[in-house]
Parts: sequence; structure tokens; C-alpha cells
Amino acid sequence: MKTTAWLVTDSVGLLSDAAESVVNLVAAVGALVALRVAAAPADAGHHFGHAKAEYLSAALEGAMIAVAALVIIWQSVLRLLDPRPVEDVGIGLAISVGASVVNGLVAVVLLRAGRRHRSITLTADGRHLLTDVVTSVGVVVGVALVWLTGIDWLDPVVALLVAANILWAGWGLLDESTSGLMDRTMDESDNVRLAELLSRWADDEVHFHGLRTRVAGHTSFAEVHVLVPGAWDVRRAHDLVEEVEDALRAEYPDLRVSTHIEPREDPRSYDDYEHEVPVAGPTPTPGGPS
Repeated sequence: MKTTAWLVTDSVGLLSDAAESVVNLVAAVGALVALRVAAAPADAGHHFGHAKAEYLSAALEGAMIAVAALVIIWQSVLRLLDPRPVEDVGIGLAISVGASVVNGLVAVVLLRAGRRHRSITLTADGRHLLTDVVTSVGVVVGVALVWLTGIDWLDPVVALLVAANILWAGWGLLDESTSGLMDRTMDESDNVRLAELLSRWADDEVHFHGLRTRVAGHTSFAEVHVLVPGAWDVRRAHDLVEEVEDALRAEYPDLRVSTHIEPREDPRSYDDYEHEVPVAGPTPTPGGPS
């Protein structure tokens, strides 16, 4: 629809809007492939699953946005050097507005699904479409001004503003995908919540430390060391950590938890973790009462 609007009007502003939508279309295909890969279960070559495929999709989309922006800038500069009047603006703007309404509805659906499934791919695609809608509004206003005022150089100026806007959006996607590939921790609020849940079992006999988390696509990982009296048998300690892990997974269904049981009397159990999330509760000392 937006390509048709550009062909009807010969507006470089509408061309920029159409170029961004073409990127959206190609990125959506990439997102579909990435989501199918990310949803695949763990296998012999990928013991922790394929969730990080989502970050590759977001990085690809960010890179494509940057390329589209550079093409728009090039065409805008050429049009600034050789301004031309826009044609059949009314028809072109009507088509563009219709396309923007469709994009807006799809963006809302994608963002809701992204939050519900904690998917960076759906969220990235939704944000990009929402940016596209905002961009389209600016383009429509700009091209309408060109039509009303007869100032032809406003058209490429509008396109340059569009290019700057989508470059910013592309940078955001690249930054987010890079952060995910670097195994960033869960959100601070989630880390605090995990520590609060663990503190329910912390007492004079049980202590938690070494809590660390990371995020990979829609899946989160947490590991924690559990100090228990050395006199406990294996079954008692195992029952405790099973109860703890079930409670954490009940709060975060996509969380994979690893626990490590340690005897509280052993000095080796008190390794220092520089970046651990602190868990409230009594802090035992090596060789203390069991």
C-alpha cells in the first residue's frame, strides 16, 4: 500500500515510509524463522535450547533498518539537489493512512504477545511497527504541508527526519540484541523477587548464597548454592531444594533453576561471589552449630 502511495505521488517522503515498511515485511519473515528455531526443544548439540535465536533476529532487523535509513538519506539528498513537485497527493495520503491503521493494530497485538511470552522477537517487531506508525503520521503531515504550501524541498526534509527516526530505532534493537547475547542478568526487580522467595527457607540451619541469573530469549536461568548442616542425609537436602525449585518455577514458569548443596561446616562452602544477588536470612559461619 505504501509503495503504491509513493508511486502515485513521487514523494520521497512517502518513499521513505514505504522503505521502512519493506524492512518490516522482510524482518517479519526473519522473526518467524527465529521464533520457530527458538521454540525447538533442547537437543544433543544445544543442551540449553535455542532461545538465543531471537536475539539474532532482532540484530538482523536492526541492521536492515540502518541500511534502509542510509538509502532514504541518499534519495533525500538527491531530491534536495533537484526538488520536484508531488502529484496526486490526496490519493497517496489516503492510501498511506489506511496502511498506518493496519500497522497500528498489528503493533498492539505483537507488543501484547511479546509481553505475555517474554519474547524479544515479538516485542522488537511490535516496537518497529509502532515506530513505523509514528513515522507515517509525520510523513503524512509533512507531505500534506508540501501540497498546501508548494514548498517542494520540504518533502526530502521530511524523509531525512524519517531516516533519523528509524536509525534511532535500529540502534535500540542492536543494543538490546547485543545485551542479550552477552548473557545479561534478569531485571533487578526479578532478582529481588527471587531473593525474597529464597529467604522464606533461610533460617539457622539453611542459608542461600551465590544467586546469579541470566536471560536467553524467553528463557531465564538461575543458580544458587544452598548451605545445609552436614549431618543432613541426601534425601532431606534433596527434598528441600526440590521444594525451593518448584516455588521459583511457579513464580517464573520459563525459569530454569540449578541448585548446589553444600555442608555449612566446610570452609570451602563460603566462596565469595562478587556479583551475586544477596538473600536475606541468618548468615552461618564455618563450623557453626548443625
